[in-house]
Amino acid sequence: MAKLIFHGAAGEVTGSMHLLETDGACVALDCGLFQGRREESRRKNLTFPRPPERITAVVLSHAHIDHCGRLPRLVRDGFDGPIYCTPATLDLATVMLADSAHIQAEDVKFLNKKKARRGEALVEPLYSIEDAIQTMRRLHAVPFGRPFQVTPRVTARFHEAGHMLGSAGVELKLNEGGRTLVFSGDIGRPGVPILRDPQPLPDCDYLICESTYGGRRSDPVKDMKPRLEKVVNDTIARGGKVIIPAFSVGRTQTIVYNLHELFSEGRIKRLPIYVDSPLAVNATEVFRMHPECYDRDARELDRQTNGMLGASIITYVRDVEDSKAINRKRSPCVIISASGMCETGRILHHLRNNIRSEKNTVLIVGFQAAHTLGRRLVEGARTVKIFGETLPARAAVVVLNGYSSHADAEELRAYVAPQASRCRRAFLVHGEPDQAEALRRSMGEMGYAGVWTPSPGEEFELE
Repeated sequence: MAKLIFHGAAGEVTGSMHLLETDGACVALDCGLFQGRREESRRKNLTFPRPPERITAVVLSHAHIDHCGRLPRLVRDGFDGPIYCTPATLDLATVMLADSAHIQAEDVKFLNKKKARRGEALVEPLYSIEDAIQTMRRLHAVPFGRPFQVTPRVTARFHEAGHMLGSAGVELKLNEGGRTLVFSGDIGRPGVPILRDPQPLPDCDYLICESTYGGRRSDPVKDMKPRLEKVVNDTIARGGKVIIPAFSVGRTQTIVYNLHELFSEGRIKRLPIYVDSPLAVNATEVFRMHPECYDRDARELDRQTNGMLGASIITYVRDVEDSKAINRKRSPCVIISASGMCETGRILHHLRNNIRSEKNTVLIVGFQAAHTLGRRLVEGARTVKIFGETLPARAAVVVLNGYSSHADAEELRAYVAPQASRCRRAFLVHGEPDQAEALRRSMGEMGYAGVWTPSPGEEFELE
């Protein structure tokens, strides 16, 4: 009897990890990092639903850290099997995991200073760079559409998810009973710059589907470029800076692409644009390595400009001193930095230096999980705490939710609708409870026989 065990991203958005047990094998679908409240996230990140040495293989949907970020801990704790992913995901995950190991070390250094002052026991990083390197050696690239053997009795195939470079939905065929399970991964939006559109949902008996925006409508993708133009021009007119917290992988490249277009079309004037994130710089190099993942428009712009992500107005910043120098500049500019939820990284320094001035704009272009600084800004916090210092939040906060790389409620309904009469059971994950519940109701109305919103640790047998 096959069984599904839900661990991460069940009733929440981060920590994606689901297990499929069948014929004595155990396959993990993703192994992502929990994010949010520091102590709670650390506790969750140290535990797995099964002993790591009992997990046969991992199938990775994409390289965002909430989907791949715990892989080095899994390896450190005893996992020694293969990790399957697409070629672009392999290259991006290599970059992401090395960066994450560095962040783990820096976070623990900061945390241990506080613990030492309080006389508390010190903690170790979740994993080291050596753990990340060992994990990279287990990555196996499989192109979209090519069947591969995960276990002797489970065959899988990747489908384009349109969420980020290399992102995939996973179709798994179980020899036991001839059934098909599909894990959606994270589903993108049709028409998003650079990426190909998501492929249709394959025929399936069982579905694990994301529900990030299951009850929310995002602004149309086509409106994002003109709205970005307005934010930049309005902020320049005030003599201010545009601060954009953005995921280093995916969102940063999309924003750069649109800024490149706006400048080329004469809709914004030349001004300094900084991509201040070593991870984003490295990820951009990976984007350049995988033009096979581009849509038609991106391929054409890339051909015409000899590299759409290397425009002359973009300055990519690696060095810490160069990053600090940005905040000494007083003239208008655009600063794109990570992390996208304002929890770690150089964005915190840029916010600390710019959040107090009403001339400036903080432009939110991605999902902000509960309990993050980004969410507090979106919810209109008048003060914020950064590096232990309470600061007045006077900068304008503008949200462009059409840049989200997650399908909205209408797009999710369109994605799942074709399987309403066939699918025996659907499980909604990667969504806060209200969003998952909204999609569950919609799927029930369209004819799905059974739709569940599993809790962490909940198990389901697949009849």
